[in-house]
Amino acid sequence: MRLFGDPEFWVAVAAAIFVAVAWKPVRRMLIGSLDERAVRIRSELDEARRLRDEAEQLLAQYQAKEREAAAEAQAIIVRAEDEARRIAAQAERDLEAALARRQRLAEERIAQAEAKVLDEIRATAVDVAVAAAREVIAAELDEERGAALVDAAIAALPQRLR
Repeated sequence: MRLFGDPEFWVAVAAAIFVAVAWKPVRRMLIGSLDERAVRIRSELDEARRLRDEAEQLLAQYQAKEREAAAEAQAIIVRAEDEARRIAAQAERDLEAALARRQRLAEERIAQAEAKVLDEIRATAVDVAVAAAREVIAAELDEERGAALVDAAIAALPQRLR
């Protein structure tokens, strides 16, 4: 019976009782803590899944918007190219019309200049012819013949004016 008198035995018994008594609350506390941690991790995982799903939806929306914007940009480019071709064609037609109009105006000015030069040449020719006629008449006519021609012209004037 030395066993009951041995202090190490009583320490071992006390330790076993302490472990037996403390095991149930400690176990509950450990299991409760682990359960709380598992619930917290599960909720964090659920939140992460929800955020990932939300991010995927936003990504899909932005990709759709990007495709729409690219299609709209392409349509704008096509319209701009068509408009540029239309404007270039209109500018070419306008340029051709302006060139034709300027050519016509230049031809009219040339014709007017030719007519003016011809009129000036005729006027000069008439002046030269009148001067030459004066000299010829002055050289060939004397006073009596000149007076007779003037009288004849005056007499014929009323008939010519009718």
